[in-house]
Amino acid sequence: MVPFGGWEMPVQYDKTEKGGILKSHLHTREAAGIFDVSHMLGVVIRGADRVEFMEKLCVADLQKLPAGMGSLSVITNAEGGIIDDCIITNAGEHLYMVINAGHEDKDLPHMASHLDAFVRSGKDASMETLAQNGLVAVQGPKAVEVLQRLTPTPLGEMKFMAAATLSVNGVDCFVTRSGYTGEDGFEIGVPPGEGPTHNVVGLWEKLLEQPEVEAVGLGARDSLRLEAGLCLYGNDLDDTTSPAEGTLLWVVAKSRRTPGGFVGSERILGEIANKSATRKRAGFVIPKGAPAREGSAIFDEAGAEVGVVTSGGFSPCLKKGIGMCYVTPALAKADTPLFVEVRGKKQPMTITKMPFVPANYYRGP
Repeated sequence: MVPFGGWEMPVQYDKTEKGGILKSHLHTREAAGIFDVSHMLGVVIRGADRVEFMEKLCVADLQKLPAGMGSLSVITNAEGGIIDDCIITNAGEHLYMVINAGHEDKDLPHMASHLDAFVRSGKDASMETLAQNGLVAVQGPKAVEVLQRLTPTPLGEMKFMAAATLSVNGVDCFVTRSGYTGEDGFEIGVPPGEGPTHNVVGLWEKLLEQPEVEAVGLGARDSLRLEAGLCLYGNDLDDTTSPAEGTLLWVVAKSRRTPGGFVGSERILGEIANKSATRKRAGFVIPKGAPAREGSAIFDEAGAEVGVVTSGGFSPCLKKGIGMCYVTPALAKADTPLFVEVRGKKQPMTITKMPFVPANYYRGP
């Protein structure tokens, strides 16, 4: 167990000779892993003007987001930096979003200050947190088979990023077909319940009874998301990083680029129009040698320091070191050869496209 975002979280569940992080990682890619992600906080936005309010804080086109669908987005600050990355879902009568662990002290005051001004202007919106809810992720190619046993609702109709309230293990849960591994899977929001089975613990234990399922901790969660090319806030993104720098311009909806109007839009839209970002997130592989870790310096062929590693590790699927880094835009192109300092020695690395391992999201039959 280790500290993580104000919580105590398991790095791994099985330390036996045949277990550990590598086994958990590969099991998730081959079958189904479950992750306790209750440290992440659900937030509900209500009111007739909820979409207008949230479009002031994030870059998604929520006006056109269909009911029952979610969108990856970022919450931005006045300087155009990313306060948090999150999924915002149109749940019909309200918006539902999940914020990262430990971000209550940053995200919620930011949202509350803008909400206060919004409401004082005569608009209708409100915010509540679901601090008592549990959240369990079921991930892997057999996730749908596993979850289908616990719900009467046919899951084949739910595509990637779809969401619905489903009866799961006898409890009404808010379920999204999404995750943080690059695999097909679901995130299940479980309300507090009465009795030994009608709560998140009961669901967790029921899932563990399924033969395809193993519990997975933070260690494999990190290596899985890294293979999928997904950012870890605090490493690959922070409140100084713009969407252009983070290679996340695709989350800035084209309909939001004119005239803008969201917090930090001046810098963000300026970097889009002028291509003026001075650094850019990129993926890299290390063909041979030890993997690079966060903070490792990156050098060009002339020996000049040109960047830094923000996430790095060993890929269980590719059997080599992979990672993410920030370098100057000219060096962020695929196949660019560079060097990274590992254990006091410079070893070759190559910039590459992400994801490192192809995604297996379910987009329909």
